[in-house]
Amino acid sequence: MQSKRLRFALMAILIGLDSRMEAQQPSPPAGVQPLAASPNQLVPNTLEQVRANYVLGPNDQILIRAVQADEIGQKPYRIDGEGNIDLPLIGTVKAGGLSVDQLEKELAKRLGTYVRNPQVSVTVVQYRSEPVFFIGAFRVPGIYSLQGSRTLVEMLSSIGGLQPNASHRITITRRLEYGPLTLPNAVVDQGSNTSTVEIGMSSLRDNVNPAEDIVLQPYDQISVSREEMVFVSGEVGKVGGLALEDREFISVTQALSISGGLTHEADAEKARVLRPILNTSKRAEIPVNLKLVLAGRADDYPLMPNDVLYIPRKRSHTETLGKISVVVVPAVVTGLLYVGLR
Repeated sequence: MQSKRLRFALMAILIGLDSRMEAQQPSPPAGVQPLAASPNQLVPNTLEQVRANYVLGPNDQILIRAVQADEIGQKPYRIDGEGNIDLPLIGTVKAGGLSVDQLEKELAKRLGTYVRNPQVSVTVVQYRSEPVFFIGAFRVPGIYSLQGSRTLVEMLSSIGGLQPNASHRITITRRLEYGPLTLPNAVVDQGSNTSTVEIGMSSLRDNVNPAEDIVLQPYDQISVSREEMVFVSGEVGKVGGLALEDREFISVTQALSISGGLTHEADAEKARVLRPILNTSKRAEIPVNLKLVLAGRADDYPLMPNDVLYIPRKRSHTETLGKISVVVVPAVVTGLLYVGLR
């Protein structure tokens, strides 16, 4: 029964966090025209999603692969000034204004006249302008034109910056054909023919290291993940998520202090840390005696990214197990709040 209550608490936290994120979907900043589709259609979090969302236009060059229609995929096709391409079997197709994903569906629909269950893939082999890719927790992720020499800060400003829940570190990956990234912490990967560097947002914001405001090159990939969080639930003053920011971990006592401390009904001796098990959907339950920790008689315990610290309510001898379940679970579900530290 104790394990079931812990699972209920974890589910409540995750459901509350996801619904909060969905409610905060960003809108494109005024005046910015990305080369990818609106984030209201799909918020890209990977390079594949960004490319699938890319809006095709004149002078883009695409390669089409179609199962059982090999004559279509023998050469790349350039979209003409009116946004059209001419293909064997199906003739003229209006590609301009469609995303890559939408064009794949349109081609599959037209090929359905000639081929049973056609499978179509479209790849952009040459973009109409020099693109850079913004992937992850940006306000408007997508593919953008450099339009001349642009620095990282200039591009971040033009696309609206980061989402409130974004990490404090940005990763830039550059093709070696455009030269390696020259910052001291840059890493070259000969296997993928790229160089990669991590840049802290605090350095860019405070102008601590102007060299990190690099001039972007074509096909640079700028990515940022969501902020790493730990979560506190149960008998505390304020339940929810706490951002780690630049820290690798936060201690249990720090988390309790930020969360308003324990309530008078907290069972401090039976707290649990629910920790994700690598490459599974399961979590390990780690007992933590907060009474000993707060008294200085046991070591403080580190909370790692995505850990959940759960503090149950004390049980009286007169309460039945059924009554305990009714009391504890709704308190977790209805009391859940997402704490944004930005």
